[in-house]
Amino acid sequence: MTEQLKDIGARLSMLRESMGITPEKIAATLEVSPSEYLLYEAGEKDFSFSFLYNVAGVLGVDVVDIISGESPKLSLCSVVRAGGGYEINRRKAYDYKHLAFTFRNKKAEPFMVTVEPNGDTIPERHSHDGQEFNYMVAGCMDFFIGDMVYTLSEGDSVYFDSAVPHAMKTHDDAPAKFLAIVMK
Repeated sequence: MTEQLKDIGARLSMLRESMGITPEKIAATLEVSPSEYLLYEAGEKDFSFSFLYNVAGVLGVDVVDIISGESPKLSLCSVVRAGGGYEINRRKAYDYKHLAFTFRNKKAEPFMVTVEPNGDTIPERHSHDGQEFNYMVAGCMDFFIGDMVYTLSEGDSVYFDSAVPHAMKTHDDAPAKFLAIVMK
């Protein structure tokens, strides 16, 4: 696994231990097995955004605190220039850029997400607390939520209960890009 995964896992372990939470208790809260949770802490299992969002909520920290290891410092405003953002590369098919990574006490987590083509593979669905708004910037993709599938193109948007398992898959072997705003 990558150094970023190992670093994130080490931060998870440190945060959990500092709060006096056992691996069994946090695993039960996150609805994963203790052995699966410990693979995350060891940096041996890749993180979905849903997992990171949920574990951040349990630990009472920002998602970016877990990913970067640096606490945000700003509370007035956060400016991210074109093409910028804190890059999160966890899985081959998804590229996330956090667009407010330096802002403290966010009520929402904004990301620019690029979904790369992944052949005919049906994506694994994930869920997390809160609500989410996705606005298509470029390309075309299928948006899977519950038993429904919606085809979204540039200019389309979807607002949904993110506790319902969801995933995205591109069309036409071309990348799709969307603005995702996750609200707590």
